[in-house]
Amino acid sequence: MERSVLLVHAHPDDESITNGVTMAAAAGSGARVTLVTCTQGEEGEVIPGELAHLAPDREDRLGPHRARELAAAMAELNVTDHRFLGGAGRWRDSGMMGAPSNDRPHAFWRAGTDEAGAALAEVIAEVRPQVLITYDPEGGYGHPDHIQAHRVAMRGAGLAAGRHRVARVLWNCVPRSAAERELAALRAAEPGPFRGVAALSDIPGVVADEQVSLAVRGTAAQVAAKAAAMRAHATQIEVAPGDRVFALSNGLAQPLWGEEYFLVAAGEPVPAGSGDIFAGLS
Repeated sequence: MERSVLLVHAHPDDESITNGVTMAAAAGSGARVTLVTCTQGEEGEVIPGELAHLAPDREDRLGPHRARELAAAMAELNVTDHRFLGGAGRWRDSGMMGAPSNDRPHAFWRAGTDEAGAALAEVIAEVRPQVLITYDPEGGYGHPDHIQAHRVAMRGAGLAAGRHRVARVLWNCVPRSAAERELAALRAAEPGPFRGVAALSDIPGVVADEQVSLAVRGTAAQVAAKAAAMRAHATQIEVAPGDRVFALSNGLAQPLWGEEYFLVAAGEPVPAGSGDIFAGLS
């Protein structure tokens, strides 16, 4: 069977921040990599002042711009199959939990999981992934679109099972010890271009170390590709020189992970000590 992985993410930039190394490694090994992004990220805050006019409270043209950033990021990771769930603009970024934008009729948070899951099931039946990667039930940090992306990913896999069974479902995570170590190192160093250092609660998907099933460690080239992909999302991310630290619009430094972590949520376990998302799959 062809090695194939499907990643389900909420907004453009989530994939590069969370899975840039994994995508670069899979694509570099010859595996088929498919990215499904659930919204265009229309409600995101804009970092560069010269692009502030794109914001949702001004011209509301951020979504198409972020779609172009996504295409540029995927070129950096050598990923050629990237698509929006249901087509670009089918579901809109819901904004942060409790925001009025949660209640827009086409907000992804309001999408029926059967309808959105069926759209994803069609992709699963087409590309036949061995591995599905998405968020945990809390969406990593509680954003409504991340929670919904998790629900839709799991529902889509269930709806597609009669035509294609995904062999392994992975949820993104970060071991607590690694998060604490990296944040402590950032606090001990100069913050560089950023105003401070993120807290542990700002790191999505932190879990107890023993819950981590798999760590994908990037080569220098893969980490550089990830950093370049993150820089392509210029409205949302600022990457510091050296490719080891970044910040979102809050200006708080976070580690740029050169090693990406997963727990096995369903399907085949990962052989102990493996750093390959396809390990043990035939």
